[in-house]
Amino acid sequence: MFQPNQPYNDLPLLPPVTDVETRAILKKWGLARTALAELRLAGQIIPDQSVLISAIPLLEAKDSSEIENIVTTNDALFREASLGDDDGDPTAKEALRYRTALYKGLEALKITPLSARTAVEICQTVTGIDLDVRNIPVSLTNKHTGEIIYTPPQEQERLRGLLGNWADYLHKADDGLDPLIRMAILHYQFEAIHPFSDGNGRTGRILNLLYLIECRLLDLPTLYLSRHILRTRGDYYRLLERVTTHGEWEPWILYMLTAVEVTSNWTTQKIRAIRALMDATNAIVRERAPKTYSRDLIDLIFTQPYSRIANLVDRGIAKRQAASVYLKELARIGVLTEEKVGRDKIFLHRKYLDLLSSDEHTFEPYTSPQT
Repeated sequence: MFQPNQPYNDLPLLPPVTDVETRAILKKWGLARTALAELRLAGQIIPDQSVLISAIPLLEAKDSSEIENIVTTNDALFREASLGDDDGDPTAKEALRYRTALYKGLEALKITPLSARTAVEICQTVTGIDLDVRNIPVSLTNKHTGEIIYTPPQEQERLRGLLGNWADYLHKADDGLDPLIRMAILHYQFEAIHPFSDGNGRTGRILNLLYLIECRLLDLPTLYLSRHILRTRGDYYRLLERVTTHGEWEPWILYMLTAVEVTSNWTTQKIRAIRALMDATNAIVRERAPKTYSRDLIDLIFTQPYSRIANLVDRGIAKRQAASVYLKELARIGVLTEEKVGRDKIFLHRKYLDLLSSDEHTFEPYTSPQT
């Protein structure tokens, strides 16, 4: 029998012995699969895909880190991603490693399928530690009471065996189980194994996205799944625990499918709003600063909402003097806001940052040109 303060060395191997295709699960699966397909199509309306790859994974990084009580702001995170200041917010730097790990995972997928080794490499990047499957005992406690709520399996050899079983189940295709349902099962199992001394939650959530990409349900990591998990964090941990203590797979799988459905719908709306803002920005720059306009310049201020003159130079958009003129002109017409940071000048695309940070999917029109 499971005991919270005893290592859960009898964690059952995958697949689950219970029926994971109940009527309720299949009904919710249909809604989640439809919403995810619409999200995949929505991603194609942004001509420069680097815009989405720069934005949505950062939102995911912020919320996934906050689930683990690593709290930063969107502004701090986007600033760090764009500028990389040595004296930047250390919490933002830590959260940014999440996106870096996701990028590395995407590159690795081009060469080799997901595996236990992928999980190790992702966790190393997320934590910034050269770690491996743990060989030390750990236990999870209630942060308010200090009570032990879960003691994962112990001993490195056993953990490697459990991870091997998890990796085998990743690519088990002969049972006909849909990847969305399998993802929910895999995520529980990874969290229950708890193979690392740190970074398990963030690593597991990155693996969710990579798995959906590997299964060709997504083209890009645009599923902002951690948004829903953060807002329902109590349910997230409670339902994980109920699988462990009572074998209740259905509520957990329903929770994860709901998360996919809700966040797919929300992110689809956000992507459409980003496209609308890009169109509005293109139009206003063409109208008010036609000599400055170029598609590459507009894409840049969406890829890097905190911009320096050097960013334009590095992208080959303009040489330094012309790049300065371009950014100042965008500030003059109300598209960017100029700030001085030390000896450097920073240009903020505030309207875009506000759109990304808002739960809503609307934005105010650009104001009149500065005089």
